[in-house]
Order: sequence, then C-alpha cells, then structure tokens
Amino acid sequence: MRMQQILAYESDLLEYDDLFDGNPAVDRKVEELKAGTRHELETLDGMGGAIEAIGYMKSRLVESNSERLARIEAGETVVVGVNRWTEAESGPLVGQDGGIMVVDPGVEADQIARLDAWRAARDAGAVAVALAALREAAREGRNIMPASIEAARAGVTTGEWAEEMRAVHGLYRGPTGVSASPSNRTEGLDEIRAAVDAVSGRLGRRLAVLIGKPGLDGHSNGAEQIACRARDCGMEIGYDGIRLTPEEIVAAAAERQPHVIGLSILSGSHLPLVEEVTARMREAGLGHIPLVVGGIIPEEDAARLAAMGVARVYTPKDFALNAIMMDIVVLADSRLEAAE
Repeated sequence: MRMQQILAYESDLLEYDDLFDGNPAVDRKVEELKAGTRHELETLDGMGGAIEAIGYMKSRLVESNSERLARIEAGETVVVGVNRWTEAESGPLVGQDGGIMVVDPGVEADQIARLDAWRAARDAGAVAVALAALREAAREGRNIMPASIEAARAGVTTGEWAEEMRAVHGLYRGPTGVSASPSNRTEGLDEIRAAVDAVSGRLGRRLAVLIGKPGLDGHSNGAEQIACRARDCGMEIGYDGIRLTPEEIVAAAAERQPHVIGLSILSGSHLPLVEEVTARMREAGLGHIPLVVGGIIPEEDAARLAAMGVARVYTPKDFALNAIMMDIVVLADSRLEAAE
C-alpha cells in the first residue's frame, strides 16, 4: 500500500494513459505470446480439440514446470527467498502457529453430529425414492436436474448425490502429466543415476518409489516434479494423481511394494493424514518401508511427524530435487542394510 501511494503521489506515473503504449519491447513480447498461442491452438485442433488433448496439455504443463525448476536449481532463474536472498525476518502476520490454522477436532465432530441428526430426522422412504429416481435418470442419460431438485427437497446430502453419480458414471481420474518414459533432461544426474543403479543391483530390482497425494489437496506441482526427477534418475515411479485416500495409497503400496513412499500434503492436514497412513501401513505389514513427507509443515509438526516414524520431512525451502533424490537412495539402501 505504501509503495502504491508513493508511486501515485510522488511520481508522474498517473499523468500518462498507458506507459507501455507503443513500447517496442512490450509490442515484441506481445507478438511472441500471440504467435505461441496460435501455434498451441493449432496443435490442439490437430488432436481433435481440447477434450481429446487433455493428456497432452497436462503433460506440457508438467514439462514446462520441470524446465523452470531446473533453471531455479541452476540459479539461472532467480526466486527471491528461495535461491537468493534467503535471509529474512519473521513476518508480522505469522504467529506461533507458523501461519497454519489448525482446526479444532471438535468442529469436525460437531459437523458429523449435525449431519447424523439431519439424516435421522428426514423421511428415509422419500430419500430412497428420490435417490432411485436420480439413479434412473442418470442411467438413461436424461436431464438429472429435476431429479436432483427432488432429491434436495427430500433431504438427500451432496455426498449421497455424488455417490449415485459415481455409481452410474464411474470415478474420473484426470491425467497426471507424468510419463513413465524418462525425459532428455538428465544433465547433472550422472552421479545420482549411478547410485540408483548400484542400489537397484543390491535390491535385486529397480529402486521403486511410490508418491501419493492424500486428502483434498489439489496442488500437484511438487508431487509431479518429484516423480519426474525420480524417473529421470532411473527410479521406478508410481504416481496416481491427486485426492487419494490413505486406504488407496496403502493398497497401491501393498500391490507395488515400493522401497520408499513419499506423501505430498499442502492442505495443512499432514498430521491426521500421516497418522492414518502409517497406521494402515503397519496393519498391512508395510511398516518397514521408509516414509517421507513434503508440504507446508511447521518445525513443531515436523518433530511430531518424525515421532510417528516419518524418515524425512521436506518444506518449500527444500527446492533442490537432486538432494531429495539422494535421500531416497540412502533410505532404500539403509533399509536393505537393516534387512541384512
């Protein structure tokens, strides 16, 4: 705000309609963006349109971010506070909670109790009739809006409505954008790739890492970049995208038997989610697999995660992916030594 006031009242910026009008550098950049956009649209048209090209668009986003992150790691792109000028004072808006609001568990319990009371008080017969009508409309391909309105009037919850849609249409899983095939961005990875090969030889199969995103967190960039770098380092990767349940992640681990499991949680719900994942891992006989966690995690919570058995905790300041890759190699190798 102060900076805006200084610019407005201590300079002549506001005396001009548009400082960039006629600026050759700006005009040149605009033309470059327009040309690139037209080229991309032609590519999408050639694929049959945006719907058919969803996988391509997602993969291009992931690739573009990989290239950007590589430039940040190399110092070619400066991000203040990340790879340059990292020293800073504590922010006035960040309190003892580390800037993360922790919801009282009683709030969840209260909401569940109110939902249970709502369901108990409604006409169960009317709900069953409304849900059946909704299901029939969806199966026949009819407009589901009238049936949805009647369901709402009967007291059907949004969760029950969505469950009927999933039962008829299935559950959509969007493309992850992470290809199983290595990219050509392997410069500077020779040492890590050699370490991965050596550990894989001792393991008797390719070093495998499973990356999961539990909960409702939809911020997938971090998980995608970890998966891409692990793949380019020669690891076998498993990544099924966002919004998985702890049960689904542990089931995938039981099926794939990875040497390391990584969780990406940026929703602030890392403590309850990791607690459930680790409990399910133990129940499934997978408690021996090292677990690493990345997210917006205060130091106090990092200590609590370590007490739960988490082997490594990463936060946004840990942007050097190669260091994380070497940690994975060390964890897999340590597990092998412990088994011996």
